[in-house]
Amino acid sequence: MSQDDKELLERHSRPLREIPAKQDIIREGDTPDDVFLILSGFACRYKLIEGGKRQIMAFLVPGDFCDFQVFILKQMDHNIGTLSRCQVVRIKRDAILSLTERPAIARAFWWASLVDAGILREWLVNIGQRTAETRIGHLLCELLVRLEAVGLVKDNSYSLPISQNDLADAMGVTVVHTNRMLMALRDQNLIDLEDRELVVRDVAKLKALSGFNPNYLHLDR
Repeated sequence: MSQDDKELLERHSRPLREIPAKQDIIREGDTPDDVFLILSGFACRYKLIEGGKRQIMAFLVPGDFCDFQVFILKQMDHNIGTLSRCQVVRIKRDAILSLTERPAIARAFWWASLVDAGILREWLVNIGQRTAETRIGHLLCELLVRLEAVGLVKDNSYSLPISQNDLADAMGVTVVHTNRMLMALRDQNLIDLEDRELVVRDVAKLKALSGFNPNYLHLDR
């Protein structure tokens, strides 16, 4: 991007708004007038079904838009909520439309949308075809790569400010099973998870175990 494009994005990335953990940013049925950009913390897209069960469909990490196209819809068909304390930017509909008039920024928005779709496809494969152990390993590899791209990984370690309940709702397994699978990965000396800080001890082996291929993240542009 040109310096002008970068400065334009920077101007629209203010002011910051802090949202506590476990709070909805926007709910299913709401009219989406604005777009939210995550600058710190973890959020998610999710659906609730009868009985209060939750299915998490995507984790949103710093640098992610919360569906920047939704402002063209009449109402939301899913929820977006924080999993940890988050700093977000609320971008108005008119600002998004003006940003899309800049070719480089428009291409970046399209690329982000394609990556979102790629992640959703991979999560469908995860839930439909992979075992619980490889699902969780695959997710931890994905987060490693996504957070590394925005400078939030050091020595294969990153903050994972979410609960085992959140992981279970994303992977479609029980909390007990999630805990068991995390312990299995730890016992194989593949990961350590303490105080919500995850260390991947053997990146190559964890990727091989979970069949992780980062091609769907399209980071090599």
